Amino acid sequence: MSRPDFSQPTVLDKRYEIVLLFDVRHGNPNGDPDADNAPRVDPETGHGLVTDVAIKRKIRNFVGLTRNFESPNNIYVKERGILANEQRSAYKALGIEPDGKSVDAARTWMCANYFDVRTFGAVMTTGKAEIEADAAINTGKKAKGQTRLWNCGQVRGPVQFGFATSIDPITSIAHTITRVALTNPGDAGGEAVTDESGEEKAASGQMGRKHGVAYGLYRMHGFVSPFLAKQMQFTRHDMGTLLNALTNLFDHDRSATRGEMAVRGLWLFEHKDELGNAPAHKVLDSVKLPSVPTARSFAEYEAAGITAPTEDTEALPGVTAWRYV
Repeated sequence: MSRPDFSQPTVLDKRYEIVLLFDVRHGNPNGDPDADNAPRVDPETGHGLVTDVAIKRKIRNFVGLTRNFESPNNIYVKERGILANEQRSAYKALGIEPDGKSVDAARTWMCANYFDVRTFGAVMTTGKAEIEADAAINTGKKAKGQTRLWNCGQVRGPVQFGFATSIDPITSIAHTITRVALTNPGDAGGEAVTDESGEEKAASGQMGRKHGVAYGLYRMHGFVSPFLAKQMQFTRHDMGTLLNALTNLFDHDRSATRGEMAVRGLWLFEHKDELGNAPAHKVLDSVKLPSVPTARSFAEYEAAGITAPTEDTEALPGVTAWRYV
């Protein structure tokens, strides 16, 4: 049997679960701002954590990058974006006013035009922005025009993720780094000096810290509800876009801070029936990974023995497994 066809724009009508494996080498997969941006860690077990929000950010970035932020795959939660402005675009496109009676129409328009709204859901009940005429007049000025609440309601997305957790405890390492060029002459505390050519130089460089882990293998679970897919009009084509984004999650999101990150495994479990044919936790437990506390590569986990359903086999009665990575 061939893999599910996710090319058609028909509403998703089956339940799915997802298991995603990814690793990081000499990098920081998800810094915690409340802990000097060190890698997130479970304080009780020492296992590394990556939030669902961080994974969704990478999916949004991939879809926006590859679909040019155009309808029907525009992105509502853009980096440094203003959500109220996105909500205002619904009323502008429909030619209606935010009078409290048009929320349903605005919500439907947002689901139809924004991939992340119909996939993950969104709270679009808050956020004031200037009315269109005043916004145009005040472009680039500090003065603000009259604002309105562009209420587009709330939607609960059919796709939900849990936190990614490392298979074994991680050790966060803080590397001391040096900065040889300063933004301002006095940033290092001393006064700037002038060399023989007359060029201004900083008195000294600066020291900094960079956090990371030597190696960590992480596992994340995902859940897809066909009932919420109907409400959001989440299609089979959208599911294909989501799988494409998960497959290429880090390939277009490189940074020196994150080190080398790679998707090592992606399993999709398709239930025969809309309601589902087995509890989700039993389905997800069919992928078993060994503990290798001192591992420095994914190959060491493979050598220790990863147990998982092979392509196009029944993980449980009525549940077919597919491996995409």
